[in-house]
Amino acid sequence: MDDEPIQIPIEDVLDLHSFGPRDVASVVEEYLKAAHERGFREVRIVHGRGIGVQRSIVRAVLSRHQLVVSLADAPPARGGWGATIVRLRDA
Repeated sequence: MDDEPIQIPIEDVLDLHSFGPRDVASVVEEYLKAAHERGFREVRIVHGRGIGVQRSIVRAVLSRHQLVVSLADAPPARGGWGATIVRLRDA
């Protein structure tokens, strides 16, 4: 198994479908830092609907992260409860 870090493009959406639950917390934390550094004030994190494991992990990270101002389910057209909209602090 390759332990090299995966480089993901920093955009206003992070899709977690390709990450395992054990990696989600660290991926989300690093993504938030990188998105904030690039000036994003709102991002969408797609965790999927499933049974809610990834959603729970994502929400736990977001609820304690210092860069997060607010979070909410995405509107239906942007993923509904399968995605979370995150507002980030100003720089």
